[in-house]
Amino acid sequence: MTYIFEPEDRVALSVAGSEQCFPVRRIYCVGRNYADHALEMGADPVRESPFFFCKPADAVLTDSKEIPFPVRTNNLHHEVELVVAIAKEAENISVTEASACIFAYAVGNDLTRRDLQGEAKKAKRPWDVAKGFDSSAPISSLMPVAQCGLLERGEIYLKVNGELRQRGDLSDMIWSVDEIIAELSTLFVLKPGDLIFTGTPSGVGPLQIGDTVECYVEGVARTEHKIVAGR
Repeated sequence: MTYIFEPEDRVALSVAGSEQCFPVRRIYCVGRNYADHALEMGADPVRESPFFFCKPADAVLTDSKEIPFPVRTNNLHHEVELVVAIAKEAENISVTEASACIFAYAVGNDLTRRDLQGEAKKAKRPWDVAKGFDSSAPISSLMPVAQCGLLERGEIYLKVNGELRQRGDLSDMIWSVDEIIAELSTLFVLKPGDLIFTGTPSGVGPLQIGDTVECYVEGVARTEHKIVAGR
């Protein structure tokens, strides 16, 4: 096979304590999975079926300490999240089968052009341009389940310039990781290489050029990046 042009290298995440890397296939994201965040976004936190959106695989930013401020926004927001890495194919599985699909965890920042998201909501349009822009998914290296065990609770927080902005516990999720995986598997065939952003606690807010962002999930990773001027 001859390509019209040379394809770009596949995005991959490093694996803690290993020389191996994890090639990224798809990125799924869960909306409003913490009750306090649902409330701050003006939504009802009642437990209803989760809803999902996607980011492109090349939105992942790995091992980078600098994130360019995106174009076409005046309101870039941070959203710290536990990220789950899938390494086993899953289709229409049960909740009890879901944990067997998890290879590792990471901490990520679901960067959001909040002004564009607000416009999309008002017009009842998709969120793609608000969520799936370049470098919108900075993620730490992966911590394998074999090293940290399956997570049901643990502190999650985000700081900006050392100031605590977001803080919660993984046990505060409306839908557990296993429930999210099972539900997603009824909508898509999950495959090795898939990543799932599992939602963010309250406290989301704006970022400015020059801000240093620290993201943390207990037992998984701490990662830091800086917002710099765009291209």
